[in-house]
Amino acid sequence: MDFGADPHSKYAWLREEEPILQIMEGQGLYGLLVTRYEDVRMLLTDPRMSKDPRNAPLDWQEAGKGRPLEDRTGLGTHLLTTDGPEHTRLRRLVSTAFTARRVEGLRVQVQQITDGLLDEIVPRGRVDVVTEFAFPLAITVICELLGVPSADQDVFRRWTKDFRQWTNKTDTEQADSGNARPVGLRDLLGYLTDLVAKRRSEPADGLVDALIAARDDDDRLNETELLSMMSLLLIGGFETTVNLIGNGTLALLRNPDQLALLREQPHLVDLALEEMLRYDGSFETATWRFPLEPIEIAGTHIDKGHPLLLSLASANRDQAKFVEPDRFDVTRSGNGHMAFGRGAHFCLGAPLARLEGRIAFDGLLRRLPGLALAVPPEQLRWQRSLTLRGLDSLPVTFDA
Repeated sequence: MDFGADPHSKYAWLREEEPILQIMEGQGLYGLLVTRYEDVRMLLTDPRMSKDPRNAPLDWQEAGKGRPLEDRTGLGTHLLTTDGPEHTRLRRLVSTAFTARRVEGLRVQVQQITDGLLDEIVPRGRVDVVTEFAFPLAITVICELLGVPSADQDVFRRWTKDFRQWTNKTDTEQADSGNARPVGLRDLLGYLTDLVAKRRSEPADGLVDALIAARDDDDRLNETELLSMMSLLLIGGFETTVNLIGNGTLALLRNPDQLALLREQPHLVDLALEEMLRYDGSFETATWRFPLEPIEIAGTHIDKGHPLLLSLASANRDQAKFVEPDRFDVTRSGNGHMAFGRGAHFCLGAPLARLEGRIAFDGLLRRLPGLALAVPPEQLRWQRSLTLRGLDSLPVTFDA
């Protein structure tokens, strides 16, 4: 599925003419794309929808092997691939580690990391917001959250960048390389395994330690579940922040009246963040779902197990839900976007993404006056990803 840099006109047509679209993705992943707000909202909370890929057809399962967010083998046992009691158990255990208090406790560190990056950027008059600001901010925060020692953070960032570049390849490019995981990912997973072992013998105060200690009576995460959750946090967690900052900055630059308004009234930043998430959110679609029984959506019969992709990007621009959905408005209130999903699978990392986004935009707007695109908009490249919606880079200039 590739709707290009600006998919929203295509989504608008689909919502009116073909709200359920059969798609084929790369090397054999197929399914139905759901585009209307009400249909997406209903399916996100429908107990008849499974997230477990073992409920998909066998040929689909084979095609999905090796894809971290779609495969139950290896480190694929996490919140995005489990249902019902299994998901409830995992979320309950993980939530004891990923508390609002722990996230709030990161506020000072996030501010310090942001200020440090901006101190280096401010004298230059030019920066790539994605690669030189959003990415190092997000991955450094993840390192702090996990409890990765400062001495290891540079190599940790290199490994993660390696994996990020691999996931942004097309399925054909991945297939040409034999779908082999990049060296950085193999090293990263090995590092996480060693980190868990070390923390068991030498406890500290990071999220790893909280996950190791997470328990409910005699229940606790096993080793596979623990490593799967850490991998999910890395693969899915920091991308949310990177894309929020990149996409949000671009939306402001392409709507200078809204950028000026937010500079004049910085207290609007929380409303602006929610509008950024609605207008061009971090995820194009939610991860796959599979009906546990035959269902009907928008007059279309869907067989048991037939894969479904729910377009969050389309739902968040549906004129049946939003007034002037294609207008970027940092004062929009009552914003019922679904950028973080809905229901039992609502994104566990949403509070952290919002915290990082608020601090990041406060810093960007305060310290980079005269912010402007350094290249024509048509030269910007978007990630070629089924699920993620984000820029590869965003070069800007400002008054140094």
